[in-house]
Amino acid sequence: MDSSNGGGEAPQVLSSEAAAILSEGISLVLSRWTALQMAVENQWGGRESRGKADLLVTAIQSWFAQTKPPLYIDDLEGIIYDDMLHSFNTEIEDGSVEEVAEQLMIMHEECLKGQYESIQKLKQLAPQRNAVSQSKLVANDEDDESSDEEGLEDSMAVEEARQEGMDVDQSKTVAKPQPDPEGWTVVANRRNKGRRSN
Repeated sequence: MDSSNGGGEAPQVLSSEAAAILSEGISLVLSRWTALQMAVENQWGGRESRGKADLLVTAIQSWFAQTKPPLYIDDLEGIIYDDMLHSFNTEIEDGSVEEVAEQLMIMHEECLKGQYESIQKLKQLAPQRNAVSQSKLVANDEDDESSDEEGLEDSMAVEEARQEGMDVDQSKTVAKPQPDPEGWTVVANRRNKGRRSN
């Protein structure tokens, strides 16, 4: 036990080991965030989309390292919203920014206490990029009736990813919603609210 901080509270500065583990955790969380991965895969930020996603990771790491306590989740959400808007021309309104920010804040608090269990759990999960790619495969297989068996396997992989608590682009795995009389498409799932419509 460290008595140098007097009251037994967790230190307010990350050790170098904790900072490195938190950086890895930030990368893991963002690699599983469907909105960001769709933006990268579809190059919504241009040819440099992967680099822009990496810069977001760096910006979040810097915010945690350089902001003096107390840290406010609203500030972190603002960084993520602004980056998605300016780097990828994408407004996220599905609640996922808040979920990502909350998860990052919890990880930061755990790292301050020297607890890394949530980051270890993330390491053990399959990467979200695979689930995004698999959801695209399911959509492609639906068009090709000769590959029903592959489509079943891909559907099972997407379902497994969904059961692990990961966001999956559900619009690719279910029937397309029909536009209303004014040409707008109503999407029932709140996770698709911020998506671009055709």
